[in-house]
Amino acid sequence: MAAPMVKRSSLIINNIFSNYIRKNISKCKRSISFSRVNGGENTSQTHFGYENIPEDEKEERVYKVFENVATKYDLMNDAMSAGIHRLWKDYFISKMAPTPGTQLVDVAGGTGDIAFRFLNYVRNEDSESYNNQDRQSDVETPPELRSISESDEISESGESKTEKAKSFVTICDINQAMLDVGKSKAENLGFSSETCFIQGNAENLPLESNKYDVYTIAYGIRNCTHIDKVLQEAYRVLKPGGRFMCLEFSHVTNPLIQQLYDSYSFQVIPVMGQVLAQDWKSYQYLVESIRQFPKQEEFVEMIRNAGFKMAKYENITFGVTAIHSGFKI
Repeated sequence: MAAPMVKRSSLIINNIFSNYIRKNISKCKRSISFSRVNGGENTSQTHFGYENIPEDEKEERVYKVFENVATKYDLMNDAMSAGIHRLWKDYFISKMAPTPGTQLVDVAGGTGDIAFRFLNYVRNEDSESYNNQDRQSDVETPPELRSISESDEISESGESKTEKAKSFVTICDINQAMLDVGKSKAENLGFSSETCFIQGNAENLPLESNKYDVYTIAYGIRNCTHIDKVLQEAYRVLKPGGRFMCLEFSHVTNPLIQQLYDSYSFQVIPVMGQVLAQDWKSYQYLVESIRQFPKQEEFVEMIRNAGFKMAKYENITFGVTAIHSGFKI
């Protein structure tokens, strides 16, 4: 009696196992056929969050994500960082410490968050410098030195030497919807004459070589398909002595905080995206894309490989975000 039952059980197990094998072989064949084009050559794959996709699809899919969130970009950043992104960006600009006359290119900066902070910082520096000069002018100059100091302020061309070059920001973003939001903000804030908005790919910038003092990219580089090409382009457009600066979500080093951060990222952020922007998928991708970005040391090495010197990073808020930088020397 037991023998036939054992036999029947064996047949059932064999059938289940056979079906499992057939299904997985079928999946494997589909996977192989999908990855082959032009006589068996493999298409290059990349990640879109946790999903593996052909490289030539990523740009369009990232474009759609940011097209969806463009009008609620600030809200998205508030959701991703619990509002702390504003402090991180202020700190980022303070680490840059730009002086009046600095020429900045801000890549993936469509809505102008970094650009406007930069211009406000420079205006404050300019105002402070002017006030210092005003205080110095209150001290009476002896008559015999007056003619010398006045002549020193005039160059050979007849222009005042104290006249400073104005700071200017070129904002480049692949997404026109993001740029439109940025342009509108620039007009409202009175920054239109100090900014220009250009649509372009970070991997192939439509900009001159050796032109800018500082290159910034904030919360954008992880969305690019080829990070190495982005870094090469950054190096190309910077002047010798120019500085590369990147602000990006990174990897938490403390295991306990990592656990809390993961819970918030995967269980709260997509829900907030759905409630606040009716968009679960975009927020889910953004969370996943952070985990796919290279770790701090690995990214520093990539910056060095692009030719930058003095490459380094600084963790902020336990590594939730990080500042990476380097110089073109």
